[in-house]
Amino acid sequence: MIYTSEELKKLIAAVPRTELGFFPTPLYRLNSLSEELGVNLWIKRDDFTGSNIYGGNKTRKLEFLIGHAKETGAEYVITYGATQSNHVMQTAWAAAKNGIKPVAYLAAMVEPDMNDLKGNMLLDRIFGAELHIVYPEEGETFEETEKRSFVMGKDHCDRLKKAGSKCCDIPMGGANAYGSLGYINAMVELREQLDANRNVGISFEPEYLYHATGSGGTMAGIVAGKKLLGMDTEVHSMLTIPMEDTGKYTEGGLRLAEDALRLIDAKAEITVCDFVVDASHAGEAYEVPSSEGSEAIKLLARKEGILVDPVYTAKAFAGMIADIKSGRIPEGSDVLFLHTGGTTVFFAEKEIIGDVF
Repeated sequence: MIYTSEELKKLIAAVPRTELGFFPTPLYRLNSLSEELGVNLWIKRDDFTGSNIYGGNKTRKLEFLIGHAKETGAEYVITYGATQSNHVMQTAWAAAKNGIKPVAYLAAMVEPDMNDLKGNMLLDRIFGAELHIVYPEEGETFEETEKRSFVMGKDHCDRLKKAGSKCCDIPMGGANAYGSLGYINAMVELREQLDANRNVGISFEPEYLYHATGSGGTMAGIVAGKKLLGMDTEVHSMLTIPMEDTGKYTEGGLRLAEDALRLIDAKAEITVCDFVVDASHAGEAYEVPSSEGSEAIKLLARKEGILVDPVYTAKAFAGMIADIKSGRIPEGSDVLFLHTGGTTVFFAEKEIIGDVF
């Protein structure tokens, strides 16, 4: 079933929501890179979501995640991520803004100096978050350390509940139905921006949309939103975590999309075939910068004055450039890059930043 923007907005309005961001985020053409690459390249600046100065895609998710937490009367929210997690930082400020105590379990793949906190960890503390650092055991992968942190967080939430406090557990990356709904809503916003541009003679209808993906909630919302709106856009979700087999990841994205649709009682035919997931530009590991990502950072900064981060958006931007140069994206195509934020990492540990100058 195809919905109009207004129809979808009415369905979304039935879900509890807390206003956090400044919307719509800017949508505009990258003129220099469009000429250089031979495509009509635009960018949507979800690094400008506000109202915290350090925006990003999690703000859209947190409007519904914190809205749900407030509806349940939560006094605490517990969430997860790496030590320099954008999601954790944005959850900390969103919770604090709404009178909820943020608690975070952070996997330390890059060991922080607790006497000299940097980047997002410094902001976490400023926003009043209670931080628990989970160090990897010998031979343990990032995913295994994450799983231990999830168990520790659940135990913490259970203890709070037994003590009489109300606690809301927010998954890593905000990847659940509420979080994914944030990007169905973002696609409604994009649809309205495209229509407004067309009304003033600016013709841009993205044939390809590129974005970084980690926990999968943004991807799920984008795909669900474009299907609900009947948009003929091929979404390329660029993984930032190395993965040999993306099948289970795609299936997880499908489940998230279906959960978000049920949340607003909307109907759409979505299958795993609607997900184009590419792990070939993820580099060696999560939070490890790639050489092509570093080159993408410098290219975008020096051609358009825009920063993307080495952990997420630079890898996605590098993958998009590779697809354009290889001819996978035909010359003259309308291409949209969704900037999901994350540039606070430039103020983090040097191991995360990479060779950017």
